[in-house]
Amino acid sequence: MRRRHTSEREQLDLFRALPGDLAARDAQDLMAYPFFSLAKSKRVVPIDFRAGPISIRVEAVPEHGMATIWDAFCRGRNAMNDLTHVELLWLEKRIENWVRFGHHAKEQVLDKRRRVLSFAPGSIFAFIRWASNDFGTAISRIDILRAVDSGQRCSTVPYVRPGGDILLRLCGWSRVERVLQIIDAIEALGIDPADAAPDYWHHVHNRLSVNETPRAYTRSRHRAWLCRRRIAS
Repeated sequence: MRRRHTSEREQLDLFRALPGDLAARDAQDLMAYPFFSLAKSKRVVPIDFRAGPISIRVEAVPEHGMATIWDAFCRGRNAMNDLTHVELLWLEKRIENWVRFGHHAKEQVLDKRRRVLSFAPGSIFAFIRWASNDFGTAISRIDILRAVDSGQRCSTVPYVRPGGDILLRLCGWSRVERVLQIIDAIEALGIDPADAAPDYWHHVHNRLSVNETPRAYTRSRHRAWLCRRRIAS
């Protein structure tokens, strides 16, 4: 027997809201409660909630059961759209988090000091963090990261959710400044640093970590990387 395809509209018909004569404010308060089963398995037993004069009963469709905590988790993951989120912060003479290069897919302004840039999987970007205290510079660090896809392993990086594939990580202003100079040199060639070969950032990390000079990035090396990427795709 051929199984009939169920549309999203028909899926929504499985859920019915019976609010009665609730006022608009009461209905808004009701939505503040996440009523779902705390188990991952199917639940058909009703949930009864009472708080003072408020009484709420949540019932499930026997065939499908009610929403579970696993459904809530999956919904949260989908809401993230598999993007990597980087929080940028600026507090004068205290904290500066900024992105030197990279192409974000989304930007969210939180307030006048904070915003969030979101990067699609595979995107490469440079994230710089600087912080000071009463005694001078406390943190000076650059991370060149590749945004990962959902479910991929990644390294934890402050202010980056969920993390990223680290191509370069260096601390200390002298090393950070050297990386910025290398980025400037790549841009002087007419090449976007976000499109440069990921292996080159590994090379820069390894050389600067032991106070050696990295090889310069060249147009011929970039052409070779583009060819290799095209063949791999």
